[in-house]
Amino acid sequence: MRLPRFEYLGPDTLEDTLDLLATHKDDAKILAGGTDLLVRMKKGLLAPRVLISLKSLKQLSYINKKENAICIGACTPLADIIGSDLVQNEATALSQACDKIGAVSLQHYRGTIGGNILQNNRCQHYNQSQFHRSGRQPCHKDGGKICYARDEGDRCYSTCQSDGATALMALGAKLVLISKENERTVDLANFYTNDGIVPFTMESHELLTEIIIPATGNVSAYQRLAYRSAIDYPIVCAGVSFVCSNKQVDGAKIDGAKIDEAKIAVGAMGRSPLFLAQASSSLTGKGVSDLGAFQEAAKQAMNSAAPFAVHNVGSSLEYRCAMVEQMVFRALTDAAKATTAAMAE
Repeated sequence: MRLPRFEYLGPDTLEDTLDLLATHKDDAKILAGGTDLLVRMKKGLLAPRVLISLKSLKQLSYINKKENAICIGACTPLADIIGSDLVQNEATALSQACDKIGAVSLQHYRGTIGGNILQNNRCQHYNQSQFHRSGRQPCHKDGGKICYARDEGDRCYSTCQSDGATALMALGAKLVLISKENERTVDLANFYTNDGIVPFTMESHELLTEIIIPATGNVSAYQRLAYRSAIDYPIVCAGVSFVCSNKQVDGAKIDGAKIDEAKIAVGAMGRSPLFLAQASSSLTGKGVSDLGAFQEAAKQAMNSAAPFAVHNVGSSLEYRCAMVEQMVFRALTDAAKATTAAMAE
């Protein structure tokens, strides 16, 4: 498989990059690490006329603590996030998620957090070579009117398999998008269209520059299931976060602490990461070591996520739905252990 012909542009400044995006718009694609983009181009899934490289924009690679937030540049390598003490301590779920993305060589030399968030939705029926796809009618994502992942599907049911996005949704992250004329900040939960063909509420002339994670004193954890521990995309993943009371009344033991707020997000089950509000709210006021509450929340998560799942990631639907409960429960127990350890210090 060969890359199609394209024009390569390597702007030196952010301003020049935004000018190029404003000029070329739909004809251009951003090249950061290229781990998703170049593979899609080789398979004939994408043929942009122009690639705009962010290689020279070193100002978009950073991890900083600003007031009550952790700010991460969109071009920050995955390896930098994994190795950051700040992220490990205050946004643990993101560190754990990045550690599972691809091989070590990809994390160090290619993969970026912005690229992982913006990777296009995937489907085993669509993410194939041009030769493979030519033997059948095109699906919705390929310009046709068929969904091979769901019988009689009237739309594209391609799936978001981003580890980073699932962890960031559980952390309540926001994204900063800028263009030549405008800058806006959007909640990650509102960044998705639920359209498998065009999954993001992002214009072609906009650039993702920063990820903002609220530093609310929460404790988080991430779990994922894949055929291999790295390299493969997840077939189910879950991120959770807790904010707990740090008070002891009349010398009560630390395991009597209560959960003030919980967030549960499940990935690789729908067209976007799923924030599960009902399962999350069910943990409010529960004890941080209440395994029964965790089991009930995990079951609710499974029931809420199951309607979104389709046969398109190389594993049976029934197995993936069952594993939602397991991944959520494991993430909850991991976060609970970390909460107890943190409060005991």
